[in-house]
Amino acid sequence: MTIEQIDNFLKKNEYDRNPVKVSFKTRNSFTGIFLKTNDYEDLKGKNFWRIIGEANVKKYMSSKDTTLARIFNGTEITKLTTVETFG
Repeated sequence: MTIEQIDNFLKKNEYDRNPVKVSFKTRNSFTGIFLKTNDYEDLKGKNFWRIIGEANVKKYMSSKDTTLARIFNGTEITKLTTVETFG
């Protein structure tokens, strides 16, 4: 996906609160939340996105530890879908 496609999706769907199913070209899809950190604009400009996977969301919500996230290349993302809840 392009930077604009991902950014428009995130603007419409409170990205840092609502879970999103992220589908990829070459790996299994997963559910997580996108993070807006200090380097968000820099990463976005390169089509990189910091995402916390479902397994680490509870830890992140209590600690706000951004090292629990992984950075993904937007060109590998094929589809973003909002989901009601985790699991």
